[in-house]
Amino acid sequence: MKNRFRPALAVAATVAAFATAAPAFAGKTLDAVKQRGTVKCGVTNGVAGFSAPDTQGNWSGLDVDTCRAIAAAVLGDPKKVDFVPLNSQQRFSALQAGEIDILARNTTWTLTRDASLGFNFTTITYYDGQGFLVPKKLKVTSAKQLKNATICTQSGTTNEKNVSDYFRAQNIPVKTVVFESFEASFKAFFSGRCQAFTTDASALAGLRNKEAPNPDDYVILPELISKEPLAPLVRRGDDEWFAIAKWVPNALIEAEEFGVTQANADELKASSKDPAQQRLVGTGEDLGKLLGLDKDWSFRAIKAVGNYGEMFERNVGPKSVLKLPRGSNNLWSKGGLIYAPPVR
Repeated sequence: MKNRFRPALAVAATVAAFATAAPAFAGKTLDAVKQRGTVKCGVTNGVAGFSAPDTQGNWSGLDVDTCRAIAAAVLGDPKKVDFVPLNSQQRFSALQAGEIDILARNTTWTLTRDASLGFNFTTITYYDGQGFLVPKKLKVTSAKQLKNATICTQSGTTNEKNVSDYFRAQNIPVKTVVFESFEASFKAFFSGRCQAFTTDASALAGLRNKEAPNPDDYVILPELISKEPLAPLVRRGDDEWFAIAKWVPNALIEAEEFGVTQANADELKASSKDPAQQRLVGTGEDLGKLLGLDKDWSFRAIKAVGNYGEMFERNVGPKSVLKLPRGSNNLWSKGGLIYAPPVR
């Protein structure tokens, strides 16, 4: 009888040991961030809605807010971020070299990038797809009508590969003209160098509204030719920093689901009896200790930038220059794809 139960007892003891073991959260990146006093965040050179500076050098966008939320959670201040503008060719090498702590630069999660560059993608913050912008005067209503067209795009991106794959599969000959910088690629298009411009649909909306000589002269074609799940990245080998970079955005998503906003977070902290809300505002069980943070980590992040829905609306949604619908980026409970693992 004794021998028969020993394996089960051994397994139970092992499980109990893991459950009570103190987490190892003294990660080198977290230590460096605390010592430096800032989070170094790699961003675009300027894509409206995601990361772009104004004339005074103040950054805004969905990716910018993600970095500010992490700074608030880790350092207690959303302003403690050093934004490092990077082009497509620079972004990965900068992260590999340790020049930045996180890359939040509307970057698509692909197998190749995930498996070969030494990075971990964190949480998908925007579901996008690649589209086409064309002048209305061409009277083109579908990408399949772009036979023999010249298409401008940026080199070193998934956009360049996707456009080649799409038209090859459709047996439609086109000429792709690539430029090293994003700015050079869209300026060439608006100057008439190309008959179409291709990039993520969200960026097309921003370019049409902000960069076109007359936005009404251009139309975004209906086709989306790819899946572009956009997510921040961190270096592999530092599981503690990976966990922080993953769970701060997840907390903002769950905050929207449970009705915690930038405006009501203080009130809920003082009065909420809902266990899910209590965990998010720091009055429930202490989850921060599992991340090497204090109990108010997610409360500070929400107070800094609002929940995911507020971030979306302000940066790319109805209250932004892009005026994009929620669509796939709505909560899973409202027909979208945005879904966070439980913060508990």
